[in-house]
Amino acid sequence: MHIDIITVLPELLEGPLNHSILKRAQDKKLAEIVVHNLRDYSTNKHRRVDDYPFGGSAGMVMQVEPIDRIISKLKSERNYDEIIYTSPDGETFNQPMANSLSLCQNLIILCGHYKGIDYRIREHLITKEISIGDYVLTGGELAAACHNIGCHNTAYTRRNRRRTIGFIGFFPRQFISTARIYTTG
Repeated sequence: MHIDIITVLPELLEGPLNHSILKRAQDKKLAEIVVHNLRDYSTNKHRRVDDYPFGGSAGMVMQVEPIDRIISKLKSERNYDEIIYTSPDGETFNQPMANSLSLCQNLIILCGHYKGIDYRIREHLITKEISIGDYVLTGGELAAACHNIGCHNTAYTRRNRRRTIGFIGFFPRQFISTARIYTTG
């Protein structure tokens, strides 16, 4: 599985993605996770990626242009099964969704930040909006990488990798004959 994560704070993802389970998955070539700094796709001399929302409401939103630039670049390199936006408005992430996403070969995760994203991004680029629960985070980076915060909140990348065949002893029923295999996946 190949996962591209787009964020304004790539430093927040270095620890969770380069240690423990996810590091082992990458070392075994079961997963390739690439973090992209959205600011690298800004044409603004200050590398700004936020702006006031159209219509003048309060707060800042992520601009269309840098997001379109990076998603277009990534889509020119491979086909993606889903382009996910981490959003408090999205469908709540759960085990059936993790099972479904674990079957995907290529994912893009756009980490929400600021007040949100320009509506045109949701309308034209995003294929799925996912929330990890009913609480406030400082940004979508934590939703994309955190593991077991609080009681139950296992996030996308770790949960999906745990469901990969051969990873942490997980073998779907159709791959198990008469042998008894006990797993924790």
